[in-house]
Amino acid sequence: MKKEFLILFMLLAGVSLKAQFNSAQLQASGLTCALCTKAINNSLSRLSFVQSVEPDIKNSAFKISFRNGAALKIDALKKAVEEAGFSVASLKLTGKFSRLAVKNDEHVEIGGELFHFLKVNDQLLNGEKEIRIVDKAFLPTKEFKKYSAATTMTCVQTGKMESCCSKQGAQQPARRIYHVTI
Repeated sequence: MKKEFLILFMLLAGVSLKAQFNSAQLQASGLTCALCTKAINNSLSRLSFVQSVEPDIKNSAFKISFRNGAALKIDALKKAVEEAGFSVASLKLTGKFSRLAVKNDEHVEIGGELFHFLKVNDQLLNGEKEIRIVDKAFLPTKEFKKYSAATTMTCVQTGKMESCCSKQGAQQPARRIYHVTI
């Protein structure tokens, strides 16, 4: 009986898991030399949820692998880069998805974080997919304006849950929302 219960629990747990991020591609700005790259690499490597960091000096980019099952903290990635003296120019997260429904200009919870999808077609995400963070702190101003114009919701300007979000069932004021596209 215990064995059957354990199997049932594992099956139900697998069904409820709709997405898990396993890696990221982060591009930093302001780098001028290999020492700059080393400073960011060291800062990112100290994060508890980061398994490994592979720098790409030529492109000022970093391939980051996450620890399996660890809670991803997106703002901690940005903070690590800033503490090294630089800024994030682009952040793309790669994850494995299982029938996760996304709709344009709507919120979806993934791994305990809230994501607001912009400029996407309504779809089911299956398999390995990449999403790009398009918050103002994660890309150049000109590019942010292009994405922020895609919604009338004020949360895109603050990155926090606003009254506009309550229309979609979100009930936690000041909760962090990441704006993303595919």
